[in-house]
Amino acid sequence: MKNRVEQLRKEQGLRQEEFARAIRVSRQTVSSIENGRYSPSLELAFTIAGFFGLTIEEVFIYERSDSHEKK
Repeated sequence: MKNRVEQLRKEQGLRQEEFARAIRVSRQTVSSIENGRYSPSLELAFTIAGFFGLTIEEVFIYERSDSHEKK
């Protein structure tokens, strides 16, 4: 799953530490989300989207893999 978290955070002029504090997670969690190494829980995804005043779909981009498609 791709996301726009880093882009949106930087547009707000926030460091990872500041953003992490605002959404109540560690800086390492923010880094992992931004680098695509960690997919946040649904609750955290809502929190992140809400922080930016956006919908989840505007922040997180789900890319369907071929393995999930019916044949």
